[in-house]
Amino acid sequence: MENHVKIRAARVEDAGEILEIYAPYVRKTAITFEYDVPDLEEFTGRIQKTLQRYPYLVAETDGEILGYAYTGPFSERAAFAWAAEVSIYLKENMRNRGLGKALYHAIEEISKAQNITNLNVRIGYPEIEDEYLTKNSVQFHTHMGYSKVGEFHNCGYKFGRWYHLVCMEKMIRPHDSDPATFVPFPELGAEV
Repeated sequence: MENHVKIRAARVEDAGEILEIYAPYVRKTAITFEYDVPDLEEFTGRIQKTLQRYPYLVAETDGEILGYAYTGPFSERAAFAWAAEVSIYLKENMRNRGLGKALYHAIEEISKAQNITNLNVRIGYPEIEDEYLTKNSVQFHTHMGYSKVGEFHNCGYKFGRWYHLVCMEKMIRPHDSDPATFVPFPELGAEV
């Protein structure tokens, strides 16, 4: 991992730098199925909304944000309160340096403290790898302890091609018959 990397909660003023990391994924990949890069106001609102209940973390060194990860609701229905969906994005030149692993470990610890039991991911997946999408994300998540639980076929269309969507999950806490109440991220009061 990069020297002196700090994992911390994102702040509203980080939105521009975080958006710079996200934009190439929209423009050049099918990692996200979003077609248009959101404007700064929209993106700032997304960060603010997430931080009301869930962690939104950045990895930085010497004041430069190298990547970010966050969770959000798996579904808005009350019965899904103990499941969260995870997303991660790294600067293009920061892959394979341990940053993703560090961010995921931090997300997992916070999620446990929130009483989350299941972490879920939805991953764009190619039939055949191409210049827009590889199978690396599924490999990364498998390495991080996630298991494949399903696949939707040809459900995402971007760059004139159809892509699959793989669903993976990781159980991080026991599934008790009377689960502890979900704790919103701001209520944890912990420094990341």
